[in-house]
Amino acid sequence: MNNLPKSLCIRPMGQTDIEAVIAIETLNSKSPWSENQFQQCLQWTQVLVLDDTVVGFAVVAEMVDQAELQNISLHPDHSGVGLGSELLDTVIERLPAKINQIYLEVRVLNFSAIRLYSKAGFTEIGQRRGYYATEYGREDALLMGYSLC
Repeated sequence: MNNLPKSLCIRPMGQTDIEAVIAIETLNSKSPWSENQFQQCLQWTQVLVLDDTVVGFAVVAEMVDQAELQNISLHPDHSGVGLGSELLDTVIERLPAKINQIYLEVRVLNFSAIRLYSKAGFTEIGQRRGYYATEYGREDALLMGYSLC
């Protein structure tokens, strides 16, 4: 992306980033991850830093030759300007060479996320009925995959 700020950095999450990551997660998620969950995923999490402030994160767990995008989020003040695409593209590029597939689950009504994933090359591979709890009942999850080979 040509017009991204020069002060943009994507790096591994450190212990001192967890508070900012939890704040972003709480702003965006109907069922936010706990501090303990982020602690357990510390080694799998990349943060997007803009002007020395964490404005996004992505959690990608590696399992043998596959990876799962478990969580990705941007602060609402920074969405819609290409930072989500930059973060997603970067975490995919940084996966070890042994990884040949990456998967994710997304709410079927999360159209902006589905657009982001589709633009990056993910395709629908299935659905999980009633996967997410909502205040109105259950919502389906869309399963998406991306081949790295």
